[in-house]
Amino acid sequence: MELIGSIVTLTGSIVLFLGALGIFRMPDVYNRMQAGTKATTLGTILFLIGISLGHAECGCFGKIAILIVFVLATNPVSSNALARAAHTAGIKLTERSVKDDLKTDKEMGEAK
Repeated sequence: MELIGSIVTLTGSIVLFLGALGIFRMPDVYNRMQAGTKATTLGTILFLIGISLGHAECGCFGKIAILIVFVLATNPVSSNALARAAHTAGIKLTERSVKDDLKTDKEMGEAK
């Protein structure tokens, strides 16, 4: 069971690393936020599951399950709030962006 826990923990670490790489490589703040949030949510969950599998003798699965639920509840919500705040502050999307769902009709009229 310890080997499976180590593999899952390593997988979570790789996902977290790829998320950090995505934050570095993405062109604007919105894409960076999306890459970071998805990767940190999945990576953290895998990491925590790997720890609980690798150290099953400590009996801390309940605490780790609470942590996983907390990560699932807070990561997407906080990312959404930060993205809306960035949009409200006027941070522009990259030129390659095709659609802006938060743009109001008034702003669309000014852009034409």
